Amino acid sequence: MKAMVMHAAHEPLRLEELPMPTPGPGQLLIKVAACGVCRTDLHIIDGELTRPKLPLVLGHEIVGHVSGIGEGVAGFREGDRVGVPWLGHTDGTCPYCRMGRENLCDNPGFTGYDINGGYAEYTVADHEYCFHLPEAYSDAEAAPLLCAGLIGYRTLKLAGTFPKRLGIYGFGAAAHIIAQVAIGQGADVYALTRPGDDAAQAFAKRLGAVWTGGSDETPPEPLDAALLFAPVGALIPAALKAVRKGGTVVSGGIHMSEIPAFSYDLLWEERVVKSVANLTRADAEEFLALAPTIPVKTSVEPMPLKDANIALERLRDGKLEGAAVLIP
Repeated sequence: MKAMVMHAAHEPLRLEELPMPTPGPGQLLIKVAACGVCRTDLHIIDGELTRPKLPLVLGHEIVGHVSGIGEGVAGFREGDRVGVPWLGHTDGTCPYCRMGRENLCDNPGFTGYDINGGYAEYTVADHEYCFHLPEAYSDAEAAPLLCAGLIGYRTLKLAGTFPKRLGIYGFGAAAHIIAQVAIGQGADVYALTRPGDDAAQAFAKRLGAVWTGGSDETPPEPLDAALLFAPVGALIPAALKAVRKGGTVVSGGIHMSEIPAFSYDLLWEERVVKSVANLTRADAEEFLALAPTIPVKTSVEPMPLKDANIALERLRDGKLEGAAVLIP
């Protein structure tokens, strides 16, 4: 099979021929139909996430069809369309798993990081961490739901119950999905983009944002909560300044640049800062059921598998509206 392979940080991925994987006990062999390109992939390539399996096949927004089934698999048949997210395995026995917080598992396996992912024609995955997908979405449209959507959904959940005025910093793949969910729940969305990014601001307005501006601006109304999807540490104090007393700031990224020092008065008056780590299978089940009822519409740009490096650079440069999706 063909795959785009990472051999070292700071090097382009290489298109290579790899042996066809074989599903082991509890695993599915999946013929990949689409795989979304995520900012986490950039963090891996840039060496900001420091312990990837090498060589590595990236990709954790996988949509495909079951073409082989390992021993002990239940709930799937050959031909089923499935999605594979970032969380690819947990031990089920550590204190966090036992308390129902498997996203904080002490011994996890992450798709496209510890486990070969979906920048390939085929992959294998643990069936307990695969999901049936809503029929309302094409393969390419469904791919961003599996990380941008899921992490965005968990980020929104951690913001509290139905914030009325919601700020979103960084208007890329996750933001364009979760903005639709928030608006569908009755929130007013304030979108803050890279300063001067008129295209992203226009995109946010088309999705229903009540106000758009640069991340160096202050929204015209105090926010109940702010979600951060841009990996820029300086946005933490900016968002704290923008939220009301008792407001919540949630960072939805897996990596962020250094947070600068800020005065205590920005945190005072019971403001809260949280981070999101990974996702749970319950998050996936809830969000994949919710998305078609909003209905969430994903903005995608399909690209051939061999153009993975181009897709990653376009993501780095902020030149995508929504998400790039690789099609083997």
